[in-house]
Amino acid sequence: MDIKRDFYLTKLINRIGNGQVKVITGVRRCGKSFLLNTIFFNYLIENGVPEDHVIRFAFDSAEDLELIGEDIIALRKEKRNVDPQKFMKYIRSRCTESSKYYLLLDEVQLLDSFESVLNGYLRKKNMDLFVTGSNAKFLSKDIITEFSGRGDEIHMYPLSFAEFMTTFSGDKYEGLTQYMTYGGIPLVVLCRENSDKAELLSNLFSEIYISDIVKRNKIRNTGDLEDLLNILSSSIGSLTNPEKLQRTFRNTKHSKITNQTIQRYIEYLEDSFLVESSTRYDIRGKTYIDTPLKYYFSDLGLRNVRINFRQMEPTHSMENIIYNELRMRGYNVDVGVVAFSERDGSGKSKRKQLEIDFVCNKGASRYYIQSAYSLPTEEKRIQETRPFGKINDAFKRIVITADIMPPHYDEDGVFMVNIFDFLLEPAVIEQ
Repeated sequence: MDIKRDFYLTKLINRIGNGQVKVITGVRRCGKSFLLNTIFFNYLIENGVPEDHVIRFAFDSAEDLELIGEDIIALRKEKRNVDPQKFMKYIRSRCTESSKYYLLLDEVQLLDSFESVLNGYLRKKNMDLFVTGSNAKFLSKDIITEFSGRGDEIHMYPLSFAEFMTTFSGDKYEGLTQYMTYGGIPLVVLCRENSDKAELLSNLFSEIYISDIVKRNKIRNTGDLEDLLNILSSSIGSLTNPEKLQRTFRNTKHSKITNQTIQRYIEYLEDSFLVESSTRYDIRGKTYIDTPLKYYFSDLGLRNVRINFRQMEPTHSMENIIYNELRMRGYNVDVGVVAFSERDGSGKSKRKQLEIDFVCNKGASRYYIQSAYSLPTEEKRIQETRPFGKINDAFKRIVITADIMPPHYDEDGVFMVNIFDFLLEPAVIEQ
């Protein structure tokens, strides 16, 4: 079954002919190759591009490598990448006219000196470049700098809930439970049995994600890295920092790992797009607070398999889903802090802080969002919306809840919306 990824297809279409190399990044197995080589390829052909003017090449394909005189077995034995001279000779043989050609290159990091090769093609007016890569080096957040300011990143996430529901035969309530449990990695979503989903997630972690990180960064103590993953998995949406994590290691693992090593490991996890960090922002003071941070997983299934599907509190899972959805929609997402002074019973002034789950910025737009799984009482509603009353600007305040209710404004002007409307109708928060 093919899963439509229209959101990302539109991004690629809008970048055709922009004079840059379009770099599709994202956590491994999120669907980058399928987007490029099937969805985007079909779009080009259906819109009149001659098939021989679309050159698809996968650097991990034995069949494609044979076309340029390379042997995938020999490459592995010799522990080397693909010879760029052989590849460029092949491209010259295919580009026989001055009219436009589209190069769709998959796993391009397996080409030796790929940065120089791509920069060379960028100088040709009849070449339009679209590439993906799936090892830790290529997935580095700094990859765009390799193309001398002419790289255009399309960052891809696993399936959104809306994309997931196009494959799911049940209703949206069952769908959200499945999505919260097994996530949106396409290969996992297409498994029929839950046991198969769990096994595939476990295999992906051990055979791909951890292996890539260890190999690239030459990590010797993989146990500490895996323990860190488990600790972060158990504390999604909670404020933490390397010092706090070091204490956890010392108290529960009797480990002597340093906070500097923990910081490096977190950076490795972020570079591979397994996790993202969200920085605290003082809304009234208009300043960022460096530490502690919150961490969210790019896919909940990957997070859940790390803890053997325990500690799956819907409150934290929903918060993680909302964070990913906002990031996918292009928002910069911070954790909001509202600091204020309040007099206690004796009349003394005390400094207090309240937290807003997400401060979302995109261009001139800003939203303040609280994730509240349930609002069973008026007291709970007041508790969740109280931080909004301490903000001294006019940007929109939103509460997202799993409670079934129509989108509406409460008496304090806070927009209340349920999680299904938020995930399935992106324009709802603009009402």
